[in-house]
Amino acid sequence: MDKDSIEKIITGLPAFSIYKDNYFVTGVHLGETPSRNTMDAKFQFSFKQRLSNRPSGGFYPYLTYTQKSFWKVYKASSPFEESNYNPGLMMLKPVFKDKRFFGVLILGLEHESNGRDSIYSRSLNTVSLGFTRIFSPRLILSLKAWMPFLIDNNPSLPRYIGYGEGHLQWVLGKDRLFFDLTLRKGADWDFKGSVNTGVSYRISRKANQLITLQWWQGYSESLIDFKSERGMLRVGFIIKPTFYRFY
Repeated sequence: MDKDSIEKIITGLPAFSIYKDNYFVTGVHLGETPSRNTMDAKFQFSFKQRLSNRPSGGFYPYLTYTQKSFWKVYKASSPFEESNYNPGLMMLKPVFKDKRFFGVLILGLEHESNGRDSIYSRSLNTVSLGFTRIFSPRLILSLKAWMPFLIDNNPSLPRYIGYGEGHLQWVLGKDRLFFDLTLRKGADWDFKGSVNTGVSYRISRKANQLITLQWWQGYSESLIDFKSERGMLRVGFIIKPTFYRFY
């Protein structure tokens, strides 16, 4: 596609729309007997707001917000274990090679915290640079690197979350079967980091709701216990961004 086609796609999408995946899943800690203490629910909602249809320096500005919560729904009184809040500013620039669309460059400024104080406070501020290569609507590869700042309260966070991540989305089965893989490597020369995978199936060809199976293994799934490794297998439903995913 050429520049005009990409600009029409970006500005033709709703200004307010889904950013990352929105989902509700529930499951168990791997290697432990299922019980009220080892089972939980996890949900995420995420959206973005395009601030202008006219790019500045080739960049389209977006406000973004993602919230992820962990809910001990099976315990008495169903307490929330943790919620992580992630507002940000994203600058998105389409990249062209030989006048054809090649991918997207993303600059980001983000804050993530659990909204707590004292010894339970966890927060992370980052500036980031990312690139998304859209090989086709069915195959998307994203690489993102970040630099933390103002993390005096949690200076060891990079040892567990690292300085970047890679994400692969592959769509199979006539656009009905989605495979997602996200990898992170901690900053040290050890096995800290995380693997997050998901297999999702579209309920119908016209619907944007999917049944999903997610597996998490590693550190920092939530900020409160980023130093603890966990393995989780969960099942539920997910709503994905439609059409091209430019980030």
